[in-house]
Amino acid sequence: MAPGAKAGRREKSAMVGTDAYAAAVGNLVRSSRAKRGMTRRQLAEQSGASERYLAQIESGQGNPSVSILKSIADALDVSIAELLPRANARGAALDRIHGLLAVAPPSELGAIADLIEDKTKAARATDRGRRIALVGLRGAGKSTLGALLAQRLGVPFIELDRLIEQEYGARIPDLIEIAGLATFRRFERVSLDRVIAAHEAAVIATAGGIVASPETYGLLLRRTHAIWIKARPEEHMRRVMAQGDFRPMARNREAMSDLVAILEARSADYHRAEAELDTSGDSEQESFRKLMQLVERYTESAE
Repeated sequence: MAPGAKAGRREKSAMVGTDAYAAAVGNLVRSSRAKRGMTRRQLAEQSGASERYLAQIESGQGNPSVSILKSIADALDVSIAELLPRANARGAALDRIHGLLAVAPPSELGAIADLIEDKTKAARATDRGRRIALVGLRGAGKSTLGALLAQRLGVPFIELDRLIEQEYGARIPDLIEIAGLATFRRFERVSLDRVIAAHEAAVIATAGGIVASPETYGLLLRRTHAIWIKARPEEHMRRVMAQGDFRPMARNREAMSDLVAILEARSADYHRAEAELDTSGDSEQESFRKLMQLVERYTESAE
């Protein structure tokens, strides 16, 4: 093959590799934004990048500079490494584990699985007391079911967002607009620390985006019995509107698409909860009955 042809193939291969990398960066930005429930406009306002440019980045057609990617990461309250393919700590660790498993003798896989299980059990053994945390998107029923559960158990019911508003004297949207998402996440972590320190028993309703902060969500999983309250996307939308919030109707098709994207981005983290309760199609009484069945095992074992 002629040298020119070889050079052309190398150049084409490099371009394909660059395009794939740009697409992977775009997917990470879009997923990170969806996990936090941020619109592209909100990310644009907090990062300084235009909506149009963000759309290009998320579609894999943009080529952001390090400074632009850093401003996007800051707005999302993540490290810039988490927006680079295969560079985030969790992904790198999982890649390493998968690589080790691939070369391990099949006869040793059972013993390796036992070691991993023993290690995770030890981590989960940290005192959870009789703290029940409800996670999931708005409209799943966390507040309604949480208040009923706390009353039945005779323990405090704490909505983390309301606690933050009381502590810092402003509504959550105003806090985020004035101080930024990163500051709000710090407030969320401090408030959760205080709740855990003050209450051996409580029912805690969290904001859906708590999963966007690995440290805060990890603390919640270690120190509470977390239950994912879930529902179908259309159920979420209907319930939010029933609460008097008609904003989703302004752009209904986009709102539903955004909701599905958020659920997809957060589902892996929600699945890390100890249990799941799907409230789709159930009455409030039926959902509460199922929740009590889940909770009984935790309250009995802690007594």
